[in-house]
Amino acid sequence: MVNSINFPAPPPPKPNLSGHFPPPPPTHSTMVQAAPLTTKLPPGQPSIGDLVTIAFDAGYSDIHIGIGETPRFRNRGEIETTNYPETDLPTFMAWLHEVLSEEDIRTFEANLDFDGATQYEFARVRINVFDSLYGYAMVMRLIPMQIATLEELRLPAVFRDVCHNHKGLILVTGPTGSGKSTTMAAMVDYMNKEMPRHIITIEDPIEFIHKSKRALIKHREVGANTLMFDTALKAALREDPDVILVGEMRDRETVNTALKAAQTGHLVIGTLHTNSAVKTIERVLNLFKPEEQAVMRVSLAESLVAIISQGLCRTTDGKRAAYHDILINTETVKDYVRDGKYDEIGPLMTDGEFDGMITMNKSLFALYQEGRITEEIALELSPTTNEMAMMLRGKI
Repeated sequence: MVNSINFPAPPPPKPNLSGHFPPPPPTHSTMVQAAPLTTKLPPGQPSIGDLVTIAFDAGYSDIHIGIGETPRFRNRGEIETTNYPETDLPTFMAWLHEVLSEEDIRTFEANLDFDGATQYEFARVRINVFDSLYGYAMVMRLIPMQIATLEELRLPAVFRDVCHNHKGLILVTGPTGSGKSTTMAAMVDYMNKEMPRHIITIEDPIEFIHKSKRALIKHREVGANTLMFDTALKAALREDPDVILVGEMRDRETVNTALKAAQTGHLVIGTLHTNSAVKTIERVLNLFKPEEQAVMRVSLAESLVAIISQGLCRTTDGKRAAYHDILINTETVKDYVRDGKYDEIGPLMTDGEFDGMITMNKSLFALYQEGRITEEIALELSPTTNEMAMMLRGKI
């Protein structure tokens, strides 16, 4: 059921986004630059700045707007509507002019898809504009300027432990909206504070911005600072990095280059859209031809440090918490990966708490025991409901 939020009438119009931007750097920026409004908003419609402010103040993660719909927010995993007027084409185009340049709008109209980001004093906003059956639409993801620490996110100690590796591959996986970017940002923040390393991030678009502390950090955005993930990853090998963060490992070329980087003395952190640690191994290997997979199994077995698969669930206090499926590449796991014995990895994770491993069921059960989630949520999100039901009844 869609919940409705009754907001007061929007405040008086604010300056366009250019009034919220910090002074531009001397070179071109990876942020989408705002253009002057060329279309006037009709009465009763908020500006994008108003919507972003409301969402930020309320702790919402996403803003959804589209022609023929009223603006909506994602509130801790659930979509909630508003009482603003239905969006028409002039309103939507006014919003586009508020956050995109004329060139960006022409690019969108030509391609019917556009990815970018903009920034306010209090948050960065990732933007995706697209066409749909009912007309143009836009989704904006709010990214806090303040990066949450591993402690604030209440992540297990193994997250810090894997950051101390000098080489290898760490995969952070999960569906869209599962908090992968937040987790990786916390890991990079930890290394930034504690380790004198050179960290290069390759993202599309850049989300969390880190300022160099003990570590030296360089951000590169695909489309603005480089043309392709794989090209940037290959170039990074000649840029004296210690750590390379790859925003998304989309294809076999990027995965192959990431494995080579991990084998040549670099720590590579990347993401995939998979729902469990074991499925991540299968997904990586399935990117390659059958005749290549034996070689790639050996390469993955030798390179892998950890796979952290995660999801988000609503807690009893109305917030959200992460739950995890964590695989650490012990010597036994390495043998199983090399031999393709994926079915035998699951039991190792169940009994591998000493090494920092945990299954999603155990992670969800721990949240239930702490009183942070209900029994219903634990069962709903469990990958194996029967096992979770037995855990809840104390039979495991």
